[in-house]
Amino acid sequence: GNYYNQGEIRKKELEQSCFLLGIPASDVTVLDHRDLPDNPAVEWDTQLLAAFVLKHIEANNINLVVTFDAGGVSGHANHISLYAALRYKYCCSEIFILFLCLGCRVLLLESVNLFRKYISVLDVPVSCLLPRDALFILTEEETEQARRAMRCHRSQLLWFRHIYMLFSRYMMINSLRLL
Repeated sequence: GNYYNQGEIRKKELEQSCFLLGIPASDVTVLDHRDLPDNPAVEWDTQLLAAFVLKHIEANNINLVVTFDAGGVSGHANHISLYAALRYKYCCSEIFILFLCLGCRVLLLESVNLFRKYISVLDVPVSCLLPRDALFILTEEETEQARRAMRCHRSQLLWFRHIYMLFSRYMMINSLRLL
């Protein structure tokens, strides 16, 4: 995104982060569209975003999309817009049929309350007991790899993101539901 006019910097940081996670730059797509600004306070146009997402899914034979749920994990308007776009496309009957024909499924990262969000590994028992369609619990090595990938986003590493990297369950525990 181009929030604070840092688009090129953030694009390079994303590519570095993906590289650390084993994702080649050729598999990274950055969408820079004037009607979809990188701004945590702006809700994106659902139809426009849904069209971009569907086109990307079709062009790349994608069979699984992982995105945010209605809470956007942190209430971030852009994250919530992604959920709305997929829900829009998924609920429209002809698009739903297209998703089924493409064999594409959608998993939603579950938003949790602030207490659970910041109790780190202590959330494992709770996450294991609650209903979900998928649960990922990272090893110490995988968690450190995720932290290294987050550190690539230097332009976004404000004080609260350091706290996030230390204490957020999302650095090691992710529960997902099928759309």
